[in-house]
Amino acid sequence: MDRHLCIHGHFYQPPREDPWLRTTLPEGSAAPGLNWNERIGRESYAPLAWARVLGEAGRIRDIVNVYEYLSFNFGPTLFTWMERNDPDTYARIIEADAQARRRIGFGGALAQICHHVIMPLASNDDKKIETAWAVQDFEARFGRHPDGLWLSETAVDTPTLEVLAQAGIAFTVLAPRQAAAVAPLGADQWRDVDEGSLDISRPYRVELPSGRSISVFFYHGGLSQAVAFEQLLRDGDAFWTRIRGASMPGLLSLATDGETYGHHFTFGEMALAFMLMKAEADPEITLTNYSAHLAAHPPIERVRLREPSSWSCVHGVERWRADCGCHTGGHPRWNQKWRAPLRRAQDGLRSHIHAHFMHAGPDVFTDAFSTLSAYGSVRYGKTVPQDFAAEHFRPGLDATGQRRAWDLLEMEQWSLASLASCAWFFDDLDRIEPLNAMTYALRALELARATGLADDPEPAYLNELGQAIANGPPPLSGAELYAKRVLPRMESAESLVAQALITLWVRGQSGLSTDSVVHWPGVRVEIVFDEAPGAKQAAGRAIITRPGDRTDEHRWLWERSSTENPLECTIMLLGPDGQPGRGFTPAMLPWNKRQALSLEWVKATEDTQWQRQEIAAGAGLHFMQPWTESQATQNMAWAWGRLWAPLAWAHVMAGDRSPRNVREFLLAHAPGESDRRAFERRIVGEALRLLGDTPNCPKVLDILRRAADVCPGLDMWRVQNRVWCLDIRHEGQWELSQFLGFAPDVRA
Repeated sequence: MDRHLCIHGHFYQPPREDPWLRTTLPEGSAAPGLNWNERIGRESYAPLAWARVLGEAGRIRDIVNVYEYLSFNFGPTLFTWMERNDPDTYARIIEADAQARRRIGFGGALAQICHHVIMPLASNDDKKIETAWAVQDFEARFGRHPDGLWLSETAVDTPTLEVLAQAGIAFTVLAPRQAAAVAPLGADQWRDVDEGSLDISRPYRVELPSGRSISVFFYHGGLSQAVAFEQLLRDGDAFWTRIRGASMPGLLSLATDGETYGHHFTFGEMALAFMLMKAEADPEITLTNYSAHLAAHPPIERVRLREPSSWSCVHGVERWRADCGCHTGGHPRWNQKWRAPLRRAQDGLRSHIHAHFMHAGPDVFTDAFSTLSAYGSVRYGKTVPQDFAAEHFRPGLDATGQRRAWDLLEMEQWSLASLASCAWFFDDLDRIEPLNAMTYALRALELARATGLADDPEPAYLNELGQAIANGPPPLSGAELYAKRVLPRMESAESLVAQALITLWVRGQSGLSTDSVVHWPGVRVEIVFDEAPGAKQAAGRAIITRPGDRTDEHRWLWERSSTENPLECTIMLLGPDGQPGRGFTPAMLPWNKRQALSLEWVKATEDTQWQRQEIAAGAGLHFMQPWTESQATQNMAWAWGRLWAPLAWAHVMAGDRSPRNVREFLLAHAPGESDRRAFERRIVGEALRLLGDTPNCPKVLDILRRAADVCPGLDMWRVQNRVWCLDIRHEGQWELSQFLGFAPDVRA
């Protein structure tokens, strides 16, 4: 039997989206990155889409879209972020699946449980919804039905597999220790197995009580562990040698978190690309994916599973509901007793929310559960809202009824997000993930109240949270964390107007701008001034629009603070009688929203200062006088040095017209990190602009040479990618590719 190799990457990030603004806000622990999605995207997701394979002298021999050669899954929440924030990487991933279909007949992409809930702990309704939305998201992105689906933490039981099979899923992937016994098809000759005795070279069939069946692959536990937690990715050749030595007749498959490549191990994506290209060239090994292998090698044996079980908890699925002893390590005196009350709190509120949906749904939907099951198609872009409403909403609904219908569906979406596995996975309650889970629960509760919830489940919810105690310090309860860290995240008309006005203040650089629209993915705020804003006071109207063209209008009054802190200004909404309501100051916003405003300020200020300095530096080139006898630097060199980045930019863009002594000064005064980053950002941006629709390779080469002359070691990663992806050869392209570090004989 031939030898086949399949490498699977499970790409996942916890839900991070703010449920009111529907954008991912700053996370302090990810600094200097904006948030963990952005940071890991830069370290892992993007490098895997353009992985370097190096040749002699470290020159680039190939840039590989690794995803084309992998089996992989991305969850809907991460994909939604990526589509908005890193569309180039997103497009490479989608194209990789299409390329694999063209190359071997089957794409490598798998669907993933929508909100990464632990399926054995979910209700049967939630199992169905999570699976349906996962399929709808996948179909919207990849244009095909998924063959396989990745279970969160590979957590499995028979009811879960029944739901997958009913949804048309052909297979899933599990850890080898999740198998209990195997038998030939059509025979009852069962034999017990464990991780050491299970034959992982073939798929197995799970026969279900309904009469349906689903196939299961088991990955190589030892090798996967070595990739994820040992040093196997330090050397691509050693990685390949280990893989080739372990290959066997049938299938060898590995499965790890995709973030292993690049985020956990720097340059891990290069080791993976090298290994995959070696495998692709080896005549004795067929590089494949699970779909292709299953089509060619259907199961010949059945398997019984250990239930419930998972790949990251040796106690089944206790990690997500109990202090079972599984943790991430590093805190020997901590405990995870908080997991049980957090599970009771989240599950209890989820049950209450879903019961409310099923009670209220018949008033606005033709079939409440069918509508809910189909909602993923509109949430993830497969169906436009108008068509969805025409198919699923009751005929004749007025605007209030339509608003209630959409709110009920969004209520369910955030309620499900509150059950994402990561809230229980780590070591403490006082972390981003549990706090986000409580935030999503709060948003769901807010929408439940807005849609007519009859009773109030919050006291019972807080009672359970009160029994969950963080390790600290301080050892706050879940109820205290909810009050201190979660409730302030709730948006109101006042807080939205406040954020919009501060954003306009930033854009106006210390004065309210007449640019009057501020929008996030989940809400749009239009500010209309009664008259030109004054230095200390302004008034006007705010038109707040949410998805579905749902609009509210408010009159507001803004008063500048007596201090220098713009976050201490006061915003008041006026009532129907024209009297101001309670005052709101932006300083009352939670940290992540204050930080988002601060980053808005620093980006706007840096851009404005750069534009001014860029203009000034153009003249400054000619004010810099030649050095006289015995002169070693410029007079007032410290002042010139403060303008290093714009002077370097002006020098590069001036070409031969730049005075020679400017170059000498730039070389004599090495830039600081901030200057270097500012200069690099503009140089790369200009190179990418010139490599757009009509690439001008000679001009790019000239700019990059001059830039490298005064600032060696600039990061040309994105420029290399653009040159590699040029679809036809352009004048000067070979010379540019040589400067960028490509091997002489590569196609770039």
